[in-house]
Amino acid sequence: MLKSNIALLIDADNIPASKIAGIIADLSKHGEINIRRAYGNWSNAHLSPWKEYLHELAITPIQQFDLTKGKNATDMAMVIDAMDLLYLRHLDAFALVSSDSDFTPLVTRILTHGFKVYGFGERKTPNPFVKACSAFFYIETIGKSPQKEENSTPPKTLPAGNKLKQNSIKAATAKKTGEELKKDFKTINLLKGAVATAMDKDGWSSMSAIGTKIKPSNYGYAKLSSLFKTLDLFEVQQRQGTFYVREKKTANTIQSQAHLN
Repeated sequence: MLKSNIALLIDADNIPASKIAGIIADLSKHGEINIRRAYGNWSNAHLSPWKEYLHELAITPIQQFDLTKGKNATDMAMVIDAMDLLYLRHLDAFALVSSDSDFTPLVTRILTHGFKVYGFGERKTPNPFVKACSAFFYIETIGKSPQKEENSTPPKTLPAGNKLKQNSIKAATAKKTGEELKKDFKTINLLKGAVATAMDKDGWSSMSAIGTKIKPSNYGYAKLSSLFKTLDLFEVQQRQGTFYVREKKTANTIQSQAHLN
């Protein structure tokens, strides 16, 4: 079985250097890390701990000066590189190492092209970034007893009396109605993109293929078919035990073309 080719892009400003060896070890279980790049202003003293790891782990440092005082341009440099790599089409997955939610739109864009996105960050990583990734790994567990965090499954136990966190968890796992989902444009675009990447000539996409990109539990649904059925933007069909889905506007386009022919 061929290994996946992975591009590893590291936001060095947001991740402790001491964690990178463990991150690479964990990521290697998912494929071959062909590209390894770390972004930051390497003239800054706070990045000096990284230097001993760059050569040892074959990581290429990408210099990005702070163009405005108090701001860094690392995020933009990573996004530009990711988009360049995306269109080279010789990769199967990306790994983004950061605790910054600014990368959430990038994750969504990569997913719509059919690539997996592995995220690595601290527990403080905002939920939108965690949920957007195909799989997210909290770096605090690396080197201890690492556990995969599939799309931000929250901790099940919390300190007694912490009602605020408990309420946040309940809100994150509550089932969303079709109308609520339709108002969430990022989610709708993610669903449409996942369907488009697995689409056959008739516009149908296998649920099993889409399931590698979409986790229904993020929206309070046990099954992916139930998630799509609650939205009137899609139609769902079952054939010999396998579910298929297609966007309704795709179906209308195909029917119109068939009528013209």
